[in-house]
Amino acid sequence: MRDTTVKIAGVTFKNPVMTGSGTFGSGMEYQEFVDLNQLGAVVTKGVANVAWPGNPTPRVAEVYGGMLNAIGLQNPGIDVFIERDLKFLEQYDTRVIVNVCGKTIEDYIEVVEKLGDTKVDLLEINVSCPNVKEGAIAFGQRCDALEQITREVKKYAKQPVIMKLSPNVTDISEMAKAAEAAGADAISLINTLTAAKIDIYKRKFVLANKTGGMSGPAIKPVAVRMVYQAAQAVKIPIIGMGGIATAEDAIEFMMAGATAVAVGAMNFVNPYATIEVVKGIEEFMESQKIERITDLIGCVQ
Repeated sequence: MRDTTVKIAGVTFKNPVMTGSGTFGSGMEYQEFVDLNQLGAVVTKGVANVAWPGNPTPRVAEVYGGMLNAIGLQNPGIDVFIERDLKFLEQYDTRVIVNVCGKTIEDYIEVVEKLGDTKVDLLEINVSCPNVKEGAIAFGQRCDALEQITREVKKYAKQPVIMKLSPNVTDISEMAKAAEAAGADAISLINTLTAAKIDIYKRKFVLANKTGGMSGPAIKPVAVRMVYQAAQAVKIPIIGMGGIATAEDAIEFMMAGATAVAVGAMNFVNPYATIEVVKGIEEFMESQKIERITDLIGCVQ
């Protein structure tokens, strides 16, 4: 039996495959396709201290090699989330990572405190969503702001903290170092790339928000490069994501330095994607006679 377990901040995962926040809900919509027990972790959609309606429509658009979204982090608020989503996830033998969003540091802290006494394994702090007009974009794009929010969240968090980094920066290594210096237990990257699409016949932007976040296979080479750069800069674990569609993609991220990976946009195209990646990694380990998945982490220098 090959060993697919990985460890992040003292938490052991049965395998390195997670869901990308915002692409899987809390698993309820996918339970008929995916046995959640087989996943390393379910990473929930972003949740805030109060319900957010999200951005006006249209807010999703298809583009070559991926999609744009400007959902605006629509969510029911933390109280409904704890009562409904976390209760649902309790029935499964998988790790739970809650993605936390907010418009001010106080917003984030309120959510983190409410999650303190729940059965959540880790917190992923979303400081980088490029389609929220107020607050969040600044946290993920300036080292000093990233350090400040990381420090504050760490003061109140009872679970280990993952900072989700934005790729819309000049130097991802500096952002990774800022998160580590401020006490982050892990980092995840990349979030979506800011992008736009224009309807040339209507002479207007396709998304009501004008810009949105691009995800999907086309961003994978950028994501692999950034994960590698971050892995060279910090010692804390990295969760790699951005265009993962197959086990080969996931293994590429791990070889670049990721301890775990998250499958995002591909869930919309193929609801079985996460399970196929889990099985594909096992088959790769078998064919290559790899005993432990951890032997692959950062093997490319």
